[in-house]
Amino acid sequence: MKKLDRRDFIKLMGAGAAASSVPLMWPGISQAHQMPKDFYNKPLNGNARILHITDVHGQLLPVYFREPNVNLGVGDAYGRPPHIVGKKLLKYMGIKENSVEAYAFSYLNFTEAAKQYGRTGGYPQIKSLLEMLRADAGGRENTLTLDGGDLWQGSGTSLWTRGVDMVEASNILGLDVMVGHWEFTYREDEVLSNVSLFKGDFIGQNVRVKEDALFGDEYARMVEKYDGRGLYDEDAGYAFRPYVMKNVGGARIAVVGQAFPRTANANPQEFFPDWSFGLREDDMAALVEDIRGEEKPDAVVLLSHNGMDVDIKMAERVPGLNAVFGGHTHDGMPKPLKVKNKLGHDCWVTNAGSNGKYVGVMDFDIDDKGIKNMDYKMFPIISDWLPEDKEMKAYIEQMRNRVYDKNIVESRSSKFFYNPKRVGKTYKQILDEKLAIADRTLFRRGNFMGTWDQILVNALRHEYKADIAMSAGVRWGTTTPKGHWITMEDVMTQCSMTYAETYVSEMSGRDFINILEGVADNLFDPDPYLQSGGDMVRVGGLDYTIEPSNKLYERITEARLDNGHKIEPDTMYTVAGWATVNRTPEGRLMWDVVRDYIIAKRDKDMVLRLPKINDPKLVGVSANPGIADYQGELG
Repeated sequence: MKKLDRRDFIKLMGAGAAASSVPLMWPGISQAHQMPKDFYNKPLNGNARILHITDVHGQLLPVYFREPNVNLGVGDAYGRPPHIVGKKLLKYMGIKENSVEAYAFSYLNFTEAAKQYGRTGGYPQIKSLLEMLRADAGGRENTLTLDGGDLWQGSGTSLWTRGVDMVEASNILGLDVMVGHWEFTYREDEVLSNVSLFKGDFIGQNVRVKEDALFGDEYARMVEKYDGRGLYDEDAGYAFRPYVMKNVGGARIAVVGQAFPRTANANPQEFFPDWSFGLREDDMAALVEDIRGEEKPDAVVLLSHNGMDVDIKMAERVPGLNAVFGGHTHDGMPKPLKVKNKLGHDCWVTNAGSNGKYVGVMDFDIDDKGIKNMDYKMFPIISDWLPEDKEMKAYIEQMRNRVYDKNIVESRSSKFFYNPKRVGKTYKQILDEKLAIADRTLFRRGNFMGTWDQILVNALRHEYKADIAMSAGVRWGTTTPKGHWITMEDVMTQCSMTYAETYVSEMSGRDFINILEGVADNLFDPDPYLQSGGDMVRVGGLDYTIEPSNKLYERITEARLDNGHKIEPDTMYTVAGWATVNRTPEGRLMWDVVRDYIIAKRDKDMVLRLPKINDPKLVGVSANPGIADYQGELG
């Protein structure tokens, strides 16, 4: 395929745009919000360029995604990026209010800004931008493209193809190296099959083969089936390559991989019975030291799915890292955080957001004496400002026109292997179904309740006539602006996973509050190594007060049902939920529960109205820059 260089790109845009300073125009863009000239230009500042995306979560097409209005920092993270939101974030980063950057990096005026600037992301658009940035660097041989994981999960098509759609699209995109987290929530053989299909390197120094599997015939046969993928080093027990050496622009750059260290706690171990995970900081430090001593690289970078706070701490404690390209916590950081390790050397820590919304670009100027300079810029992907790569667009259209059949495995439970109502329809036909019109902007991202989360818990309570419903505080799930149709695709972006069965159970008030306390401790423990990297569990049918800075079992107070009844320790309540880690429930799959709820509750005008949002009351955080000034910023 012919390489797209800067000149080819300008030709695609049209001769008029190339010959003058008139902003470039694309269908669907309002005249008032056209792309500024040279918005996506980035001449190479040095000789080696690293391109970075992360946490795409299966989103091949452009989406809306609203950034958080609550992202509290505790301990050393108080007031430090990414725990700054709204106007405070814009001021810290030097971003003008009401600009396209303000739309991309903050939640401010999101609904109105979305009307002006449109969707973000999309693999056809990302491919075009990557080709431009590669051309600006003098060709692909001077660039390296990294993905920080959570790539294969988060959409209907990624679920139904077991992540294969994302692997094939990533090969077209030109990904060179990736790490994993939700990738491991497919079966081990599916993971190894995808790793074998992937044309780049799947790495992770902290993923090990368990000893009983290491010497077992069954695991050996599975590894052999997939060309040795899944057992890189029998002596060390590495399941995958711990790092790779790449020649980029004449420089030798080592890329060390770090999968999500708490995968075995956060996700069902039944999917990866032969693998173990962990932070493994000491192993990381020893590995970097060995690479430095034996390979003599010009730079060592970490491709991580730790989450940004963990990456910052690791960068401070592991000597020898020049930069961290992070993921997991979905933090759209326009500038890197520069930290010093214990030897006093600088390390740049970045995070490139989620849902294909950004591409990070880091240039290295390297000579025989080492790194002379580093330069970083993160580009927001405004979908209408970039052309669609024809090859990528054709692949996605072909994939979405595949027919759903009885061999589709939607869940781990044999009871719900496939939905016969969908058989014979194409993926596109299923996902394009219009369910209702949103009465407000529906979002998920933030430390506490989002409006999409409210729909999920309302659906669970409706399904089971439950007193309370719980939904995990995951950070994936796109945004539906006010007045837009809620489609089945929107529902699938909130619910697509391999363990989406629902349940209802009886629980004492004491046990329920203890669950809230435990999740809050995972989120607000001052030590980032003890945090899970997600957000607070979403709770429907109940309001509570939380003081994040308090200790475990002292944070949650004043818990009351929607009817005003106080939660009593010894009273039993019906609690509905989904996505449980430790067992396979018997209830219907979450996306079917949510779809049916939306249809049942839409009014005669086809509008879904949310009568109440179960936002908790926050205490002791008014001065924290990680929370919005609600009256001044949200109206």
